[in-house]
Amino acid sequence: MDLNQIMTLIQAVSESNLTGFFLEEGNIKLRLEKTPNKMVIEPEEIAALSDQDNKQEKEELEEAGNPAQIGEVVKSPLVGTFYTSPSPESEPYVRVGDSVKKGQVLGIVEAMKLMNEIEAERDGVIKAVLAGNGQMVEYGQPLFSII
Repeated sequence: MDLNQIMTLIQAVSESNLTGFFLEEGNIKLRLEKTPNKMVIEPEEIAALSDQDNKQEKEELEEAGNPAQIGEVVKSPLVGTFYTSPSPESEPYVRVGDSVKKGQVLGIVEAMKLMNEIEAERDGVIKAVLAGNGQMVEYGQPLFSII
């Protein structure tokens, strides 16, 4: 099994309704698991939503393109585990209210033992952190809102 086949499997599982997948082929064992989306959203006008309502309302806000409510969304470029800091002992790269510059590291998505830095796509202020530290994220899942 090569890297392209593994990436195809990851993409297929992330786009499906499966919550887990296990494959054993020769000496290769591959386990993929999805956890429910959790959002930590500030300010207060959005913070009280449940996980399910959060996802639905966030999608509606994105579709409506209302930057005053949600800002520009930075999405995960791949499936993996999201981290807010370079190590468990370190401070987060950014917090809500921090000013950021284009190209500044906001977080990391770990996929297949590779750390992929997530960078700001423009200058702005972090309005919301939309994924929790250590949370499994999917391709295209919103991670940050920048206004």
